Amino acid sequence: MLPKSLRPLLPYLKKYRSAYVAGTLCVFLNNAVWILFPQVIRWAVDDLHLGVTRRKLFTYALLLLAIACIKGIFQFLTRWIVIGISREIEFDLRNDLFRHLERLSYTYYQRTRTGDIMARATNDLNAVRMLLGPAVMYSANTIVFTAGALAFMVSISPRLTLYAFLPLPLVSIVIQYFGRQIHERFEKIQQMFSEISARAQENFSGARVIRAYVQEEAEIAGFEASNREYIRRSLKLVRLMGMLWPTLEIMLGLAVVLVLWLGGREVLEGQLAVKLLSSLGTTTTLRLEGAMSLGAFVAFNTYMVQLTWPVIALGWVLNIFQRGTASMGRINEIFLESPEIADSAEVRYQSSAIPIEGEIEFRHLSFSYHGTAVLKDINLRIPRGSSLAIVGPTGSGKTTLVSLIPRIYDAAPGTVLIDGRPIREYSLEFLRKSIGFVPQETFLFSESIRENVAFGVAGASDEQVSAAAHAASIADDIESFPEQYHTLVGERGITLSGGQKQRTAIARALMRNPRILILDDALSSVDTHTEEKILNHLREIMHGRTTIFISHRVSTVRNADRIAVLHGGAIVELGTHEELLARNGYYTDLYQKQLLEEELAEV
Repeated sequence: MLPKSLRPLLPYLKKYRSAYVAGTLCVFLNNAVWILFPQVIRWAVDDLHLGVTRRKLFTYALLLLAIACIKGIFQFLTRWIVIGISREIEFDLRNDLFRHLERLSYTYYQRTRTGDIMARATNDLNAVRMLLGPAVMYSANTIVFTAGALAFMVSISPRLTLYAFLPLPLVSIVIQYFGRQIHERFEKIQQMFSEISARAQENFSGARVIRAYVQEEAEIAGFEASNREYIRRSLKLVRLMGMLWPTLEIMLGLAVVLVLWLGGREVLEGQLAVKLLSSLGTTTTLRLEGAMSLGAFVAFNTYMVQLTWPVIALGWVLNIFQRGTASMGRINEIFLESPEIADSAEVRYQSSAIPIEGEIEFRHLSFSYHGTAVLKDINLRIPRGSSLAIVGPTGSGKTTLVSLIPRIYDAAPGTVLIDGRPIREYSLEFLRKSIGFVPQETFLFSESIRENVAFGVAGASDEQVSAAAHAASIADDIESFPEQYHTLVGERGITLSGGQKQRTAIARALMRNPRILILDDALSSVDTHTEEKILNHLREIMHGRTTIFISHRVSTVRNADRIAVLHGGAIVELGTHEELLARNGYYTDLYQKQLLEEELAEV
């Protein structure tokens, strides 16, 4: 019966059960051959005691060599099969973990640090692999060999076997105690490793901010403190393991002393009996009760020596087992996370057989995030092929509103509709493929510019990439680079300016030829001249399609078909640029402030 934390591994174990059967067979054959080794020594000692000949020496040496060779073959096969299975399961588990992480909702990544996820996907996964490979192999070898050796040892001397295994109950208690301690300490170590990974990841990603605020020394000191804590926790586990193995060796040593003392007496009694009978002139070979032949005593002690490694390995396996169960528990925490947004039974449209036209409607939409009301009774219809600009102060809910369209967040059923149908009737894949979304925080992958622009469009041609780049007014910049479209942008596009990153992200969205284009403050880092060029291109490309863009600039939104002013989570003004100016409200105030800023800038 597997522990609860290891039960998620059952499907993987079942998948490779035939390989495990082959590995088990090799384990049995490996140990069956090795168990014969002391018996051959027993026969050799007893036979050679009667007289040494070259034939005897050659025969027994050949037997021992044959046993060693056969054992080596099956030992190799055991390692190859069992360790190979652990690598295959590691491969499957890593893929399934990544696939699951890809499906989790955006909110999961908002509350979970990237470094913690990386620690679980690397260090913890490796600990699970060790559990499924070396731990399984050594456990199987220990069990099989101990069972076989015990049978032969009992046949040699039941009383001596009892003394040899006398420390086992105490060993069991020690292992249980150390096992609990190892599990607890390793969990703390892994938590600290996650902390270190997260700190390193944040420092590398935020290198510009750290340098700008001259915080290198402070961050180095913080990392050193975390690293010291990690070492402190690791040393506590090292000390524990340092106590476990010597404790097991001492217990085994006591058993060996008992065997040497009591078994040696039996051999001496047998030898004295033989001498006594010889002095009386008899040639009887009857064995006295309690006596033991020299060969049997050597064989018994050989079994004891052979059991030394399995007993010591028991402590090592225990360490691996506790580490593996702790790590699997941490990995399983990720698997237990379910996507908050997923396709449901309401899905009716999953392909382009009924294409999305682009009409969007919000009906009495209210939305709360972590108990805080963000949007309040939004009623808004965006006709197909029109453009809508959304303006409003920071925190008014603009980004949240547009994020409900591709279901980055999920609104209440029936409150968001596309083409008159609730968005939950569209599959997530079909819905999101029909939308080009440029988020407020631009993210580029550490690949070439071409791969970033073509992201999500399989088999994109160079002409398509170039056309999208021209539409986003980034083509001239790209073509000025030495490597042009093959220029690597670095992590998060660190080698590009803010405006270049935004325009690359716009090109990526346009590559999808979307029915709906959403720009969440995606022109904030470009100058007004470039902004006007991009908007002119967008008006041509998005003709007949729906465009929604958020901006704080009146120059960006003034030519939109309609402008919605969002304030405190509600739409307080709606109309064209001229209509809103005539109302002398929030939009008029924003317009006048920006005119004043432009005049001051000119001065």
